[in-house]
Amino acid sequence: MTAPWRILSLPPIDQNVVRRLFEPLGDAAEVTFPQARERAALLSALSGADIVIADFSARLALDAEAVRAAPRLAFVQMPAVGTDSIDIAALAAAGVPAANAAGFNARGVAEWAVGASFALCRHLAWADRGVRAGKWPQMEVVARRPREIHTQRVGIVGFGAIGAEAARLFAALGCAVSYWTRRPRPEAAARYRELDDLLATSDIVVLALPLTDETRGMIGPERLALLPDDALLVNVARGGIVPDDAIVAALESGRLAGAALDVFDEEPLPDDHPLRTNEDVLLSPHAAGTSVQSQLNLVSVVRDNVTAAVEGREVQNVVNGVNPHVRRR
Repeated sequence: MTAPWRILSLPPIDQNVVRRLFEPLGDAAEVTFPQARERAALLSALSGADIVIADFSARLALDAEAVRAAPRLAFVQMPAVGTDSIDIAALAAAGVPAANAAGFNARGVAEWAVGASFALCRHLAWADRGVRAGKWPQMEVVARRPREIHTQRVGIVGFGAIGAEAARLFAALGCAVSYWTRRPRPEAAARYRELDDLLATSDIVVLALPLTDETRGMIGPERLALLPDDALLVNVARGGIVPDDAIVAALESGRLAGAALDVFDEEPLPDDHPLRTNEDVLLSPHAAGTSVQSQLNLVSVVRDNVTAAVEGREVQNVVNGVNPHVRRR
């Protein structure tokens, strides 16, 4: 009898959810979990794992050392779009395909970017705080010069599933939309601009690209200085693409009129971080993609890909160039 595939699922995904997902596999798979959310427990659990469902929070990073600790590892499924918590190069060198959940939350994140832009343009969070504090800041809102979103030039940095969907939604609202990506898309409805040109001509800049060695620090102080007066920044990508201290400096100098941030250099955001007290910033706990619909999509992607691996079919969305046909070791 063939031994069952050992599926190691890392926190923070609920264990009961994972067990239910793979019940239909019956004796073909055995679901396991680390004994604790600690590095030593991860390395111990990896020794017998054939498939790993990674930790999207990066608390238990699947780095090169972890890959070496997993001699049986045949497939890694990232339950997210970003892959910065796994070492895709180390996995590729080991011949292990790694897949992400591309597109599962594209609509949810794009809607968050649009909603956050509305909130910044109309100072919704600022006014809400004032009213809750017992004030009636009607004329103060007027003085802050609220904008109608259709008048704004929107520049989207990154044009994957999220960026493309955000472009479609902003265009539907009447915005003039431009985009930048490393490989221009002839089929895109938005206008392609070189990055510096896009920044200089955008009233709202939306970041929607992965964090890599190439993109880390891509939007630093020099590029923020290219923005037009009273520009707004919306980051639904990853912290580190535009450093938090650069955002603080741009806000304090007046280069940025406001920012909506779902991601940060350090998560959770430190208690004493100046972004927490800036009245022109909308803060979110890395939750832009957590709609009910997005979570259902994610569950389906993880279930279907891991099931395909167990059943000998090719997996989808491999991000490290390894053959998508998963083979046991």
